[in-house]
Amino acid sequence: MKFGIHSFQEAGFDIIALQDLETGTQVEIIPSFGALLHAFKVKHATGNLNLIDSYKDLNDLEANLRTSFKSVKLSPYACRMKDAQYTWEGKSYSIQKTLAPGNAIHGLLYDASFTVTTQQADDQQASVTLTHHFRKTDDAGYPFAYDCIATFTLRAANELQLSTTLVNQSGVTIPVMDGWHPYFSTGTPADELVLTFASKEIVEFNEKLLPTGKVLPYTEFVAGKLLKGVELDNSFVLDLTKPQPLATIHDPKKNINIAFYPENSYPILQIYIPPHRTSIAVENLSGAPDAFNNGIGLVQLAAGESRVFTTRIQVSL
Repeated sequence: MKFGIHSFQEAGFDIIALQDLETGTQVEIIPSFGALLHAFKVKHATGNLNLIDSYKDLNDLEANLRTSFKSVKLSPYACRMKDAQYTWEGKSYSIQKTLAPGNAIHGLLYDASFTVTTQQADDQQASVTLTHHFRKTDDAGYPFAYDCIATFTLRAANELQLSTTLVNQSGVTIPVMDGWHPYFSTGTPADELVLTFASKEIVEFNEKLLPTGKVLPYTEFVAGKLLKGVELDNSFVLDLTKPQPLATIHDPKKNINIAFYPENSYPILQIYIPPHRTSIAVENLSGAPDAFNNGIGLVQLAAGESRVFTTRIQVSL
C-alpha cells in the first residue's frame, strides 16, 4: 500500500496520522480538540517541515486555544458574533459559550471531542472521518441538534482534502455556517511571503471587526503581493469564476507553494496575520463573520437536510 494510517500519543495528545508511505508526507489530526489539524509534514531540502503552526503540547493548547483557535473546526458559526446574540425565525438567542460576557467567537465545537468513525487507506489515499453529535441541550443559545462530520483525505502530490458534512437532526430549519482556522508556516517570517488570492470584494468591517453588511470592490492580491508590513484580519469574497487555486502562499526563499482549492461551498476567505508574524491563518468559510445577523453566506438547513463544505490544500516544493 502506498498510504497508511497511524495512531500514536505525543506531547499529551492522542494523534491520528495519515501517511504517504512513498514520500513521507504526514498529516496529523487531534480528534479530541475540535478535530484539530495538528501537522502537515513534508520532506524538504531543509529537512522534515511541518507547515502547520500548532500547539507544542497539551499545556500550550490548554493555555492558548481560546486566544488563537489554531487549526480547529469552526461550527455552527465562525468568527465573531455581535454581542453573542442573533435572531432566528422571530426568536432571539444568546450564545452561552463565550470568552467573556457578550464575546462569542468561532462557534461551539473548537474544543469539542470528535470520535473517529471511519478510516481507510489504499494505494490512492488515506482518509479518516471524525464525528461530533451536537445536542440541542449543549448551548441554550443554539438549541439545535446537528452532526458535524469532518473527513481528512491525504492523496499523492501532497494534497489534503478537508470535507465537512453538517446534518440537521433538529426537526426544524436551522442556521449554520462552516469553516476552518488553520495557521500556516514555512519557517520563513510572514514579511517574506507572497500571498495571492482571487477576490473581487472585501467585507467592510467596523471598528469591532464586525461586518457592516456592505462589501466593497477589492482586487489587491489578485496578482500576488509581498506581505512585508501588511496587516490583515479581513474577510474577502472569492471570485469563484477564476481558475483554481483561488489562493496561494508562496515562500520564495524555500521555494514552497501552499495552494488552496475551495469549492463553491466556501465563498469567503478570511486572512489573519497574528502580531508575531511567524505564521498566517488562511480560513475557508461558508459565510462572513456574524453571518447569523448579517446573512452574508448564511446557510439554512431544513429538517433532515445535510450540506457538504469542501476545500483542498496542496503543497508543492
